[in-house]
Amino acid sequence: MTISVKDARWTASGKMIVDGITLDIEAGQMLGLLGPNGSGKSSLLRLICGLRRVESGVIRLGDDEIGLIPRAQLSRRIAIVEQQATTDAQVTVNDVVRLGRTPHRSPLSQWTMRDDAAVNHALESVGMLEKRAQSWHTLSGGERQRVHIARALAQTPAELLLDEPTNHLDIQHQLDILSLISRLPVTSVVALHDLNLAAMFCDRIAILHHGRVIAAGDPGTVLTEELVADVFGVRTFIDRSPHHGKPHIHFLAAHRS
Repeated sequence: MTISVKDARWTASGKMIVDGITLDIEAGQMLGLLGPNGSGKSSLLRLICGLRRVESGVIRLGDDEIGLIPRAQLSRRIAIVEQQATTDAQVTVNDVVRLGRTPHRSPLSQWTMRDDAAVNHALESVGMLEKRAQSWHTLSGGERQRVHIARALAQTPAELLLDEPTNHLDIQHQLDILSLISRLPVTSVVALHDLNLAAMFCDRIAILHHGRVIAAGDPGTVLTEELVADVFGVRTFIDRSPHHGKPHIHFLAAHRS
């Protein structure tokens, strides 16, 4: 389902955090949100999923304005994986993923075969079905992130939002997680820091700076040496990778005085 953001604004403590952002994300696309810390990436994700309300502008899922969609219905349509959370509770992988079925159930409803099927499909999608009985505390960082994504997929959403899903992961797990997300049959919006990984896996990217979209489009068009210098303050050389044909950014060391 298409996500449409039109002139969205949101402030915190009198400071403009999201400043007139307009974006269109086509159904099935993977959009990467890139920008320095404090550029508004996380806040925009929370606005898109309805955890926060825009102060002006409008956000739509398909034809429906997000602020008019009942909360329970919205939770069944869109899922968010926030920066990694942890717990001291003694829970299994299956326990965590079952939480994704909460929007589809009432407090008195019985667990159904449909719920089981959704959980099993989510675990299988992220390659964790065989570890469903394993304790959460025995998992690696990459495995925990897969379980977080499985929990979101158990909601059976049409849209999936992820806030820095590769944070604190080694490079192998970063590649695994982004490859997984890029193959999912959903519309996804992913906040990332690594420009090269975004160029490899995202269909489109949007560069945020001071709460505004500076550029958006195909990574090969958006990522220029001038833009990276202006937004991120670093010198680069950008060419096309001979391995995957996507932009590859070579970071150049600053001159020492």
